[in-house]
Amino acid sequence: MNPSLTRRDFLKAGGAALAASALPMPARAERKREIKKGMMWSAVAWGPEEGLTVMDKFKMIRAAGFDGIEIDGGMDQAEVLKARDATGLILPSVICATHWKQPLSDPKPSVRAAGRKGLETALRDAMVYGSTSVLLVPAVVNKTVSYDAAYARSQEEIKKAIPLAEELGVKIAIENVWNNFLLSPLEAARYIDEFHSPVMAWHFDVGNVINIGWPEQWIRILNKRIHKLHIKEYSRKKRDAEGLWKGFQVEYLEGDDNWPAVMAALDEAGYRGWGTAEPTYWPKGVATPERLHQVAQKLEEIFSS
Repeated sequence: MNPSLTRRDFLKAGGAALAASALPMPARAERKREIKKGMMWSAVAWGPEEGLTVMDKFKMIRAAGFDGIEIDGGMDQAEVLKARDATGLILPSVICATHWKQPLSDPKPSVRAAGRKGLETALRDAMVYGSTSVLLVPAVVNKTVSYDAAYARSQEEIKKAIPLAEELGVKIAIENVWNNFLLSPLEAARYIDEFHSPVMAWHFDVGNVINIGWPEQWIRILNKRIHKLHIKEYSRKKRDAEGLWKGFQVEYLEGDDNWPAVMAALDEAGYRGWGTAEPTYWPKGVATPERLHQVAQKLEEIFSS
């Protein structure tokens, strides 16, 4: 939380959001393709001490012009469902809550088992919410976990969860993140194909590959395997001048995403799903109703590229 923002600021923002939610939705500019606008819950997941409830935050997101929210696994289902039904927001996907702390690539069987249980919990949450997929970081490669071991262990654990996913009708969508794993689109496609299951898919993060490649190339190779999108920006110039992670601190449309090329590749793949914003640049250090509206408008521009 930005220390310059007081509790009164948050409460004021929440009140503005509640008032805005009663107003007509912002007009949507005509665009070339229909991709639904989503927002990541973690981008606005402030604690209850700030005075904003789950319902308040859902209303803020709805008032900003989003169609849905990518929710975190393990939340209070009744609270989420109440907010969903009151606002009409769709919950297209659920993020597995355990994939970083208890990765499926961990050397300890007990840790992997806990991670798989977390995946199964997220799958059940998704079924309850009407979500079509669970976002999963499949493995983490580091000094103590080798690449080949991560590959084998993660596939072994995911295979154990596939029957549940098939039973529930929920896809397991692998995301490309900075986990030192699946570093090329050819390998990413092969990883999915080796499961031989229709519930295995890809949750493609556009901005995450710019440091090592070009998103449009990944999209053409992953193609129909892409089930969901994260819309994120990244600047190589800022990375080179300020450091690796600083590349994410850039406004939408001001980084190195070639959005017309990205959209053209998605068109070739016939993609008509969700584009969920994962903003990494917050001018005031935190989500506000005004900033959420700006992000929604940036997505409109991107989808019209």
